[in-house]
Amino acid sequence: MIQFQQFSCKKYILPFLLAILPATAHTQTEKDTIIKVDNNEFTLPTVIVRNGNNIPQLLKRIQSDTTFYKAFKSLHIVGYTSNNSIKMLDKKSNVKASYNSITTQKRENGCRSMTVADLQTTGDMLDKNGNFNYTTGKMFASLFFTNGNVCGENNIVGNQDFEVSGKKGIEKHKEQLKMLFFNPGKKIPGIPFIGNKLDLYDQDAHKNYNYRLDTVSFFGHDTYRFSITPKPDAKNIVVDNMTTWFDIHTMEVVGRKYTMSYHAGVYDFDVDMEVRLENENGILLPIVMHYKGNWAVILKGREIGEFKASLSHFHVK
Repeated sequence: MIQFQQFSCKKYILPFLLAILPATAHTQTEKDTIIKVDNNEFTLPTVIVRNGNNIPQLLKRIQSDTTFYKAFKSLHIVGYTSNNSIKMLDKKSNVKASYNSITTQKRENGCRSMTVADLQTTGDMLDKNGNFNYTTGKMFASLFFTNGNVCGENNIVGNQDFEVSGKKGIEKHKEQLKMLFFNPGKKIPGIPFIGNKLDLYDQDAHKNYNYRLDTVSFFGHDTYRFSITPKPDAKNIVVDNMTTWFDIHTMEVVGRKYTMSYHAGVYDFDVDMEVRLENENGILLPIVMHYKGNWAVILKGREIGEFKASLSHFHVK
């Protein structure tokens, strides 16, 4: 698993608070400054405050980021090679099914297509038609695999709201995963009991979480590390940690990690996701993604799986 740094970070603010934020800051120690916004506290190292940053604007930009989503959309307009690994595990962490391949995407004449090489599978990962038997594999394929010739795509980010109404089964689950993946910290409709608990921006969330912004080095980048971590007395939460690294100079996301868990009678899950991104030939693109998930739903059984994709040899045409 990719070993991202451990940390703690910070969160958002609303436009109408921009004018009052500077007046509510006070120094806690020489190291940290507590900023109160509408009675919600945010922690920053004093050095960030003293550097003359427009803190309200900086936090607002972090909250409304679209570079992460755009990076994945950009995969549709470039050629690249991906080394793929998927494992399904039993309750004792033994591998019961696996998938390994090297895929190459080509982009020509406004269309993309994919070839598969070095394919190796074990267990019941695929059915007799070559389709994934497990939801984990189906989710992976929806993010990284191309079926046939796909044309007319771009990486423009307009309204990035995702829609689950009218979708059922795996299509609905894929849409929810995209919402969770590209809009972490926002409400997700259609997930019983926990949809609202995923919202890390409302008043209730501030009762349960600490928000912190730091400056750190991350894989050669000078970054703002923005994280949300539960308070010691937090109750009935779903997000156990969410951290994003933003390049200080470009404000592009260069890393994201989040951990979620929930245990109830209807279903339970533990999920970890990590993504690292780099700017390749002027385009921000994901280069490593790692997912580990353990979840169960009544009547559907338990699924324990993980996948990793390592992307390289990007070609812009």
